[in-house]
Amino acid sequence: MNASPIVRLALPVHHPFDWSIIAGFLAPRCIPGVEAVDGLAYRRTILLNGRHGTIELGPGADGLEVAIRYPDATAHAAIAERLVRQFDLMTDIAAIAIQFGRDPLLAPLVALRPGLRVPGAWDPFELAVRAILGQQVSVAAATTLAGRVALSYGAPLQLEDGEPPPPGLFQVFPDPAALIGADPGVLRIPTKRAETIAGLARAALAEPALLMGGLPLGLLVERLDALPGIGPWTAHYIAMRALREPDAFPSGDLGLRKAMITAAGLPSFKEMDLRAEAWRPWRAYAALHLWMSLGGATGG
Repeated sequence: MNASPIVRLALPVHHPFDWSIIAGFLAPRCIPGVEAVDGLAYRRTILLNGRHGTIELGPGADGLEVAIRYPDATAHAAIAERLVRQFDLMTDIAAIAIQFGRDPLLAPLVALRPGLRVPGAWDPFELAVRAILGQQVSVAAATTLAGRVALSYGAPLQLEDGEPPPPGLFQVFPDPAALIGADPGVLRIPTKRAETIAGLARAALAEPALLMGGLPLGLLVERLDALPGIGPWTAHYIAMRALREPDAFPSGDLGLRKAMITAAGLPSFKEMDLRAEAWRPWRAYAALHLWMSLGGATGG
C-alpha cells in the first residue's frame, strides 16, 4: 500500500476573483458520487495515469487553495496547473470587464459579478457527456442522468492510502472505452441519446485531439456538430466549458434567450448571434453573466 498524504497548495489567481460564483454555478451540476459542493468547498474524484485520487478546492489567503490526494507526488504540480486552467484563474478578467462595461445589457451584470469566471472541466470527455445529457432537459435532470452514467459505467473510487474517501465521493467517471456500449435501458434515456454518447466515445477514442483543444473554434464546432446527435448548442457548450474556448456562445440556449429579452420580446436565434457579435472574443463570459442573471439554474 502506498501512502497518499494530502498536499495543500496555493493556486495563483488573477483578481478580481469570486470563488463563490463558481461554487454556486457548480453546486447544482455536480455529478453524484464524482463531485460535491459543500458551502465553498468543491471536491471531486480524479483518474490520472490509471490511478485514483481526489482534489478539494476552497478559498485561501489570496485566492484558492487545493488539497490534493493522489499517490504520485511528482504529479501534484501538474494537477495544480490543470486546476488553474479548469477554473480559469489567470484570465485578465478586468480587460473583459472594460469591453462589457460599454454594453448596456452586460454592464450592470459585470458590476454585480466582477469576479465571474467560466468554470471548465477536469475531464473534457466527462463534460461532453454531461452536455449531451443536458440536451432539452433541466439542469437537475441532467445531473441525475450524469450520476446514473457514473454509477453504471464508472469505477468505484479506490484510494491507495486506505483512508475513507471525502464526503460524497465514491465513483470515478467512466472513460470513453466504457461508454461505447452505453445502454439506454440501463441509463433510462432515449435510444438516440445513448447512441450519441456511444458515438462521442468512439470519436474520442479514434481522434483524441478532438477533445484536447487547440483547434480553431469554427473547426472545432464543425467537427463536433458532425457527430450524430450533437448540434450547435452542444458543440458550443463543450467548446466553452470543456475546451476553454472564450468565444464559444451556445445561442440556441433557452436561458440565454430569456436573459436577452427586450421590449420587443424574445430575440430569435439569429438576433442573438448578431447581438453577441459585440461581445467577441469573450462571448463565453457573456453567456455566463447572462445565465447567472437568471440565478444560474440554466445553462447545461
